[in-house]
Amino acid sequence: MNEVGQCKTSQGTIAKLYHTSDTCNVYVVQVGDRAILIDLGDGTVLDRLPLVGVKHVDWILFTHHHREQCQGIAAVDRTTTKVAAGAIERELFEAPMAFRKWYPKLGDKYSVYGASFVRPPAKKILIDQEFQDNGSFSWQGLDLQCWLTPGHSPGSMTYVLPDRDQRFVFTGDIIHDGAKMVTWFDSEWDYGFAKGIDTLIASVERLVSENKREPFSRILPSHGPPIYDAIQLTTYRDRLNHFRSRYVRGYPVFDMPNEQRDTLSQPTSVPLLNRVTPHLYKLRDSSKGKNFAMIIADSGHALVLDCGLLSKNELEEAIAGARQHLGLKQIDAFWISHMHGDHFLLGPTMKEKYGAEAWTLDRIVDRCENPRRYDYSALVSTYDDGFDGMKIDRPFTDGQVMEWEGYRVQIDWMPGQTEFGCCLWLEMDGKRIAFTGDNIFGYPADPTQDGHEAVVARNSCIFDEGYTLGSRYLMELSPDIIMGSHSYVMDQPQAFLVRYHEWSKEITKIFRDLLPDHDYEYRFDPYWVSAYPYRVDLTELSSKSSVVITVRNFRSEPQSHRVQIKTPPGVVAVPDVIEGTIDARQRKNYPVELRWDPEAFPQKHSEQGNATESQVQMVTLDIQLDEQRYGEWFDFLVMVPAKE
Repeated sequence: MNEVGQCKTSQGTIAKLYHTSDTCNVYVVQVGDRAILIDLGDGTVLDRLPLVGVKHVDWILFTHHHREQCQGIAAVDRTTTKVAAGAIERELFEAPMAFRKWYPKLGDKYSVYGASFVRPPAKKILIDQEFQDNGSFSWQGLDLQCWLTPGHSPGSMTYVLPDRDQRFVFTGDIIHDGAKMVTWFDSEWDYGFAKGIDTLIASVERLVSENKREPFSRILPSHGPPIYDAIQLTTYRDRLNHFRSRYVRGYPVFDMPNEQRDTLSQPTSVPLLNRVTPHLYKLRDSSKGKNFAMIIADSGHALVLDCGLLSKNELEEAIAGARQHLGLKQIDAFWISHMHGDHFLLGPTMKEKYGAEAWTLDRIVDRCENPRRYDYSALVSTYDDGFDGMKIDRPFTDGQVMEWEGYRVQIDWMPGQTEFGCCLWLEMDGKRIAFTGDNIFGYPADPTQDGHEAVVARNSCIFDEGYTLGSRYLMELSPDIIMGSHSYVMDQPQAFLVRYHEWSKEITKIFRDLLPDHDYEYRFDPYWVSAYPYRVDLTELSSKSSVVITVRNFRSEPQSHRVQIKTPPGVVAVPDVIEGTIDARQRKNYPVELRWDPEAFPQKHSEQGNATESQVQMVTLDIQLDEQRYGEWFDFLVMVPAKE
């Protein structure tokens, strides 16, 4: 442990301040042989305390709930050591499994369309005292100020230890040395609307103002080295504001005037449908936000392009009208542009009522058929009117060409908004027409618009294999018309696509500059160590199942790793530690067997004899890359059987 400062208590005794680090920075405030800890990490600090004469830890003050801050709590004697945290995050400590759902929904608290952005401990931690904003904490003649500074987490606290001529400020993960963010995915609180970033900026602005009022002697963050120059807060605030200006689109999409959403299509005799070209139809602007387009060949056979968010009655009205007025005879298939559920919510109706097949790219298939095996945003199972997966009848490989009713139809992998997206394009009616899903929206004639859709890490969207690749693909494809989802038509988009590609490169550079690792992906991507399936059911009679742990290397050189699989009581992982080396820019999969011991679970049998929500348990993945310890960053879920 390193001494980082001293101050005097109100009784005139000396309080010493120490720093140590494992899964996070832990700060020890010592008076005599007693101490309080600011955060805990993996608990290694407890073995180091005797080296500086500490015999008793009276309190642990958590800055926020993330597992790496508190994963060593099992080593703490709670009969002698109390725990305090911010009031807002009390539920995250005390009811962690309320934020890990077996059946997630779009509107779940602290989630991005069903994918949780909080990282609570695997087991509950009871809080003895909660702090409100501008509260205080007194101990051994020291009075710490407690400031609510959310943004990196929903209710994180900053603790201030004042002395006559200095202030030590424990900021949690609000800032990293170098005026950088600690992680991106912890501040991504919504679907590209910057709620988390706006909250973080407000907290940083507060710290800037407090520093001007009474300068900070030292900023002591949860990760990275101590910050001796508080001017970094001003630099950080300005950097965050610039980031926000390029992250958020900056112009309306769903509220855009109709004449900017679609300059081409014209009304037909069908009240819900407009004609884009002689063979291509889409929903009218009055139905903006909904997903449905249709190609009707001369034979009367049709392809539907995405189908969701409209009602069954609207779908039936559109199809009946097309049969009566537009020559429709048979819907052969409906194509799904990407993994999000709102693009095929009416898939079962298309299959059952109209005999249409479901088509999509092969790498999207499992996300449609088995959505709860993943922890991504907006999967079909999270919609209130959704379903728990749908069979795909025809998977396509990247670049596959299909002859259909005299047209040459090609389906290509096209990432961007999500890794799991594709583009369907064809030459039709003298135009090259590309159906792009949710990758790009805007008014091509407006030179201030660059078209980008939301940046959402929980869509799986690393830029180099996402927006940058997808925008380059579209530039090279050079379509005459882009058919975006949600009733968008973008005409003459060539210059628009150049702006889109330039934005993709710019936002990547901004992220690289904003995040502390040389390879920004480790702080951007919430899936660089992941489990498939994310939800593992151990309630079957076989008593065992398997999971595949994937580890990614984003570096340009080999990377060694160690992943410890920490299971709840009664669940056994074989192996429980994964170690290895991965070549540059590669990933490696490790199969792991999971089994359960029914005698080890204190669960009560449910009334129906089936597993219930209360029996969902969390498995955490404790990670080390080379010499850097990350801790229990990621997790997956197991459903355990009820005990008789």
